[in-house]
Amino acid sequence: MPAIHIVRPPALRILAGEKALARLQREGLSAADVALLPGAAGGPKALGLTGLDRAIFGQWLPRVARHRHLVGSSIGCWRFACALQTDPAAAFSRFAELYTEQTFARGVSADEVTAASRRMLEQLFGPSLQQAFAPRSDYTLNILTVRCIGKLAEEARGALLLALGRLAARNALGRSNLTRGFERVVFCNGDLPDLFGDFPTQTVALRSANTVDALLATAAIPMVMAGIRDPSGAPAGCYRDGGMMDYHLDLPYPNINGLVLYPHFYPRIIPGWFDKTLPWRRPTPARLDNVVLLTPSADYLARLPEGKIPDRKDFTRLSQAMRQQYWRKSIAESERLGDEFLKAVEGDGLAGLVEGFR
Repeated sequence: MPAIHIVRPPALRILAGEKALARLQREGLSAADVALLPGAAGGPKALGLTGLDRAIFGQWLPRVARHRHLVGSSIGCWRFACALQTDPAAAFSRFAELYTEQTFARGVSADEVTAASRRMLEQLFGPSLQQAFAPRSDYTLNILTVRCIGKLAEEARGALLLALGRLAARNALGRSNLTRGFERVVFCNGDLPDLFGDFPTQTVALRSANTVDALLATAAIPMVMAGIRDPSGAPAGCYRDGGMMDYHLDLPYPNINGLVLYPHFYPRIIPGWFDKTLPWRRPTPARLDNVVLLTPSADYLARLPEGKIPDRKDFTRLSQAMRQQYWRKSIAESERLGDEFLKAVEGDGLAGLVEGFR
């Protein structure tokens, strides 16, 4: 009887905008093509991309020296902090393990979560954190945050919740209303890319005195973490998660000369944090013309222990032991994403795998 070979469906989906799709089908994908990488907000979801990040930043991109922009909010910037280390692959693995090891008692305060996050940054990077963010020729890091206006700068739970509810209602009428509650502030260690014309944007030079505060601010989800007050060199105020305004980074990517490579948790892009419940709030297709989005396939997700990648609800939904076991399994499985990506870009099968955005 002949051997039976079971062909497993792909773990990785590759989606591309109209111009990027034609280019990939014609020429394939080279590291030399990549000019910018976005990093979305999403908390523990980042762990589900660990193997893909290790392959991209640890093996593939370093093969071709060129300048690239890294633009991220929240956990996306923490991933990029790993990418800027001397050994990116090792840094991503260390980050995933430290995040998995975190434990929080029920009813933990925002101040306690902020303190734990600061300790994790110190454990992860140590003295090299500030050095990695000095101006450099290969990468420019853009850390997206929001400076809060009015009651959104308060920490009292009732006042903050009411202010968030009011801004969410205004956002449903149009994203331009976000400026009534937030001002976008980008901490950057180089020149800002031409992406931020949709909202008034302030730029702050990223330097040793504000590196930690910038990374904490971009991850400071209201009522989960405390806002970061008065980062060095920035306008005075309370700074919070950049994902409030730029959740999945719906930006005018065709302004960039080159391809945008976007490793993402989902096959869709949700513009802002308040848009998660607004099915009509989606990017215009023209903004994705030069985007190549990499995301786990539905079959891959279905085979994970919980049928999904990790998320923040796991902290309360699962016991500590169950959560850590599940997260470590998801991290290990994510190596398949990286392996498939490298195989696709190094072989001649990419054209048959890439698909257009729907």
